[in-house]
Amino acid sequence: MPILNYIGRGVKLGKNVKIWHFVYIGDETEIGDNTVIGSLTHIDYKVKIGKNCRIQGMVYIPPYTVIEDNVFIGPGVIFTNDPYPPSGRLVGVIVKNGAIIGAGAMIRAGVTIGENAVVGMGAVVTKDVPPNTVVYGCPARVKMSREEYDKKRDDWIRRSK
Repeated sequence: MPILNYIGRGVKLGKNVKIWHFVYIGDETEIGDNTVIGSLTHIDYKVKIGKNCRIQGMVYIPPYTVIEDNVFIGPGVIFTNDPYPPSGRLVGVIVKNGAIIGAGAMIRAGVTIGENAVVGMGAVVTKDVPPNTVVYGCPARVKMSREEYDKKRDDWIRRSK
C-alpha cells in the first residue's frame, strides 16, 4: 500500500529525512538532515525546519514558522499563524535550538520559544518563552529552569530502571 504523502513544489529535504505516513509538506519548505516527521503531520508552505529534529504525529506547522536544530515536538502540537484571526496577516513561530515542546501544546503566532526551553504538555503559550526555562499551564508560565527539568528527568530515568 502506498504511503500517500504530499510533498509540494520547491521543497528541500536534507539527507536521511524520515517522513512517516499521510504527511503534507507545502511548497518551498526546507527540512534539514536527519529530521523525522511523524504521521498525519501538516507542514505548510515556506516553513524552515533544522537538522536532527523529531516532530511527532498530528502536528500542525503553519507558514513562516522556523524550527531550528535539535528540536523535539510532541504529538498533537498546534502552532498558529494569525495572532488576531481572521486578520489575514500571517506570522510564524520561532523555535530555537534544543527546545522541547510537549504533546498537545498550542503556540500563538509570533511567539519565540527560546533556546533549550521546555514547553509542557497541554500548555497554551501566548508569550515568548525565555531560553533555558520550563513553562506549562494555561496560560503557560515559567515553572523552573531547564537545569532543574533535566535533573528531574534524569532522576526519574534512574528510578524507573
